[in-house]
Amino acid sequence: MLKRFLLLMFGSALSVNVQAKVDLVKVVKSTNTMHLYQGETRIKTYHVALGGDPEGHYILDYVKEDSAYYRAMHISYPNQQDLDHADKLGVSAGGFIMIHGQKNGLGWLSSITQQFNWTDGCIALTNSEMDEFLSLVKPPTNIQTVWE
Repeated sequence: MLKRFLLLMFGSALSVNVQAKVDLVKVVKSTNTMHLYQGETRIKTYHVALGGDPEGHYILDYVKEDSAYYRAMHISYPNQQDLDHADKLGVSAGGFIMIHGQKNGLGWLSSITQQFNWTDGCIALTNSEMDEFLSLVKPPTNIQTVWE
């Protein structure tokens, strides 16, 4: 019993330590993966559903709990480079891009929806992954989207 208690306490302390140090979220669009980094060490990888093509460096700047999707964290898209590119093309850069869970009420479909890119520029996780993500990543955190 004491051994189990110590393991639980030690494990909790490690979780808090990891949560405080995620300093980069990297989305690799070519593999539909999102990696969480603590310095140079990758501590977690998720399979994600995507939408849209923007790549660049942004900030995860706030959590939105009253979203149409199960929990969400806002990405500071568009940056100045995105705005300049859109202006050059004569189109809107868009905005209000999030990392989020499944559409409210449809979380049970995630085993299907996560198999294809269905979002409108956002990054989607399952609802349970979104809970874990929000426990590990706190605003402000850097996010980089690439096509490696």
